[in-house]
Amino acid sequence: MARTRVRRLRAAAAASALALLASACGGGGDGEGQTLDVWIMEGTHPDATAYFEGIGERFREKTGAEANVEFVPWADAHDKFTTAIAGNTMPDVAEVGTTWTPEFAGAGALTDLSDRVGPTGAYVPGLTEAGTLDGGLYGVPWYAGVRAVIYRTDVFAALGLEEPTTWEELRETAVTVSEERDGMTALPVPGAAVYQALPFIWGNGADIASSSGGRWNSGLDSSAARAGLSFYTGLALEDGVSSTGAGTWKETDLQDNFISGDVAMMIGGSWTPAAILEAAPDLEGKIGAFPIPGPDGGYSPSFLGGSHLSVFSAADNPDLAWSYIETVTNDDNARRWSKATTYFPGKQKQLEPYTASDDPLVQPFAEQMSEAGRGLPATENFGKVQGDMVLEAMLQDILNEEATVEEATARAADEVESILNESS
Repeated sequence: MARTRVRRLRAAAAASALALLASACGGGGDGEGQTLDVWIMEGTHPDATAYFEGIGERFREKTGAEANVEFVPWADAHDKFTTAIAGNTMPDVAEVGTTWTPEFAGAGALTDLSDRVGPTGAYVPGLTEAGTLDGGLYGVPWYAGVRAVIYRTDVFAALGLEEPTTWEELRETAVTVSEERDGMTALPVPGAAVYQALPFIWGNGADIASSSGGRWNSGLDSSAARAGLSFYTGLALEDGVSSTGAGTWKETDLQDNFISGDVAMMIGGSWTPAAILEAAPDLEGKIGAFPIPGPDGGYSPSFLGGSHLSVFSAADNPDLAWSYIETVTNDDNARRWSKATTYFPGKQKQLEPYTASDDPLVQPFAEQMSEAGRGLPATENFGKVQGDMVLEAMLQDILNEEATVEEATARAADEVESILNESS
């Protein structure tokens, strides 16, 4: 609890400093002669150097300042951030993965941007939730991908199947494909791909964990979570629509087996159709997508994986840093970024053209993100839950029949609560 009070005092001081700067400088301020250090993750944009040179020109025209952009490989980024935080060698602005934002905010490394952003209703809710800690917003939603169901339209057409709109319809559709297509896995249940399982926890009204009264409580052992996981794992264990090998599959294995023609349906990312068609051009016109159904209709929430833009607490000119974020996330630049990367923008208004698209490999994902996207528990300790692979172990224990749903979820809930409450 003491750390929480310290964070709040720190955030209040930062907000006061920002307010004074904004009052003194206004807008982006006069940045003539100043240089902003910016870290951007490498590999998301196919021509990131040219793109950020363009951003730099717009930023210079607006503020007079220069932006020194360093591209950081995702694989090295977390360690680079933690080293920089420990040594106080942080950038002014950086792209931060949505699952890291609470961790870095909890360490006092990020500036509370609540006063800058104002009402958060303009952004996709799941992304603002992921950037919020103790009531402060430490990450501005920039872009994200989301998972929905990708399927073979030619297989559905041949069998007279329609897109499922409930869990039971999803099960019946998978059973039909399994019965009618020997050698084709109807709907894999991958044991090493937790994001594919989360919609069946969230969609049934349960949480991985939620905070109340300063304590984190896991919902994994609730009746709702157990029923959702029983349905999901039952697709493999009872309905036989998955395969034995899928018990160890990662998300990349799903994609590879879909490309090879061995899978009829899978839960995959909004970036996946482009990768499938690049690897297997013969599938052009033979794949489609639909949002993950809810138990009785509507949509089950799906994890939003993407990035925030954050101002670090060591920034010499937070006002200038905020101006850079405004430049990157304006409508024109957001549109250009999405076109080049296939990721969706973080503002609801910027997302609307995609939810209204007639592209069958774009609209369902945009609809999923707009209506049913969700983040992981926003706490600095959730990274340890991921690092310890608590949810993967739970899922694999069930699929390998080494534990019942009740046993596996009880164990996972205890571990999640132990980890999340370590610092309370």
